[in-house]
Amino acid sequence: MADFVGAVDQGTTSTRFMIFDHDGAEVAHHQLEHEQIMPRAGWVEHNPLEIWERTQTVVGTALAKAGLQGGDLAAIGITNQRETTIVWDRTTGRPLTNAIVWQDTRTDRIAAALERDGRGDVIRRKAGLPPATYFSAGKIQWVLDNVEGAREAAERGDAIFGTPDTWLIWNMTGGPDGGTHVTDVTNASRTMLMDLETLEWDEELLGFFGIPRTMLPDIRPSSHPTAYGTTARTRMRADVPVTGVLGDQQAATVGQVCFSPGEAKNTYGTGNFMLLNTGNEIVRSKHGLLTTVAYQLGEDDPVYALEGSIAVTGSAVQWLRDQLGIITRADDVEALAAKVDDSGGVVFVPAFSGLFAPYWRSDARGAIVGLSRFNTSSHIARATLEAICYQSRDVADAMVADTEAHGSAIDLDVLKVDGGVTANRLCMQLQADILGVPVSKPKVPETTALGAAYAAGLATGFWSGADELRANWAEAERWEPTWSEEQRAEGHARWKRAVERTLDWVEVDG
Repeated sequence: MADFVGAVDQGTTSTRFMIFDHDGAEVAHHQLEHEQIMPRAGWVEHNPLEIWERTQTVVGTALAKAGLQGGDLAAIGITNQRETTIVWDRTTGRPLTNAIVWQDTRTDRIAAALERDGRGDVIRRKAGLPPATYFSAGKIQWVLDNVEGAREAAERGDAIFGTPDTWLIWNMTGGPDGGTHVTDVTNASRTMLMDLETLEWDEELLGFFGIPRTMLPDIRPSSHPTAYGTTARTRMRADVPVTGVLGDQQAATVGQVCFSPGEAKNTYGTGNFMLLNTGNEIVRSKHGLLTTVAYQLGEDDPVYALEGSIAVTGSAVQWLRDQLGIITRADDVEALAAKVDDSGGVVFVPAFSGLFAPYWRSDARGAIVGLSRFNTSSHIARATLEAICYQSRDVADAMVADTEAHGSAIDLDVLKVDGGVTANRLCMQLQADILGVPVSKPKVPETTALGAAYAAGLATGFWSGADELRANWAEAERWEPTWSEEQRAEGHARWKRAVERTLDWVEVDG
């Protein structure tokens, strides 16, 4: 039996390939960034061909670093930026246009129209999602309505859709020469097109957006020995089975071994994403969260989750670096923020693309409030870190409210964290202080790729089950709360006042 499992982690800013051993330890990895294309305000695009090329390169380079061949891998898992929408020609393999990224807000009028005429309530009931620019269906409709020849090609069956997992699997398994056109339940649950109960594409929802069913990939479990095919066009030079697929935040949930109802994790990346396992029950949110599929292993019943998706957290630090120029490297924000004991009354709400959970206000825009001549760049840096943590506090509060309303109230004992921002110890201490619960970071911080590897390895018997994966998990660092309840309440009230000032800033209805 092969001794390793590989994972493609296709993210918003980069693609990497990681190789893990049986203990869940990293053996090798390679990572490459891809271009962020912003043709106008609110538009964010990627080049799908660049992503495919970078994927092949990172796979080959990581294998070479480890001194391995493709045949040394028992399986490959894929995890990906969700909701990002790619439409391509199945006969040529050429994209009809650039990928429209999850952060893109060009579909705000589509989302607003759905909400205005009542279709939004149907989408919430069936798909567990509010009408928002975030999700894929509106982006597919935009392509069909605005890219010349796209609708005709879709109706002929030539134009097909996929999120990045589907795009990569299709290319890895043959592309125009018989590539498999599939996705998994977690990615499908992010489109506004899948019924959470049936796990199938819903004809009524497709009709809302005018999307032909022939465009859509087949929906498969997240972990399955034969559902996705084998590699044929990568630089592995071997037929390796693709047996695990998970959207990035669901992958991190699996990587953090949150297999029991009530367990939660928070991933800190370009945005923040908190998921709470709700077991086999669908908990429909009344407080601005998403109801989503957490994972489905083989033929088992699906496991569901409540999710709070926050658009701008780590990317707010990048904004300090790239637009304001007050730091030269993203890592510098911690030292700059540590020069002051607090934010000096400054609150930064980074609603650059509107506000996601739990507000869902596409009319919001970013604001820095509370400034006086006393304030310095250090106060702004600290307010940026606090913004990351307060947005997560809002989501955690909504989770408590939703589960209370459902009759299964949770009391969050600890928050498992992962992602790049967790290297910032000041930010993690602020998170513990603002939440009022301990924050725990695992020894393997790259839980997204690890979760995809786990899904792939479970399908092939490389790992026997959840208990073995739990045994692999170990804590690296823990932050305990230090603030008083009064500090916590005052800070959160100030944050809520600042959020109110970002609303009604742009017109989204036309």
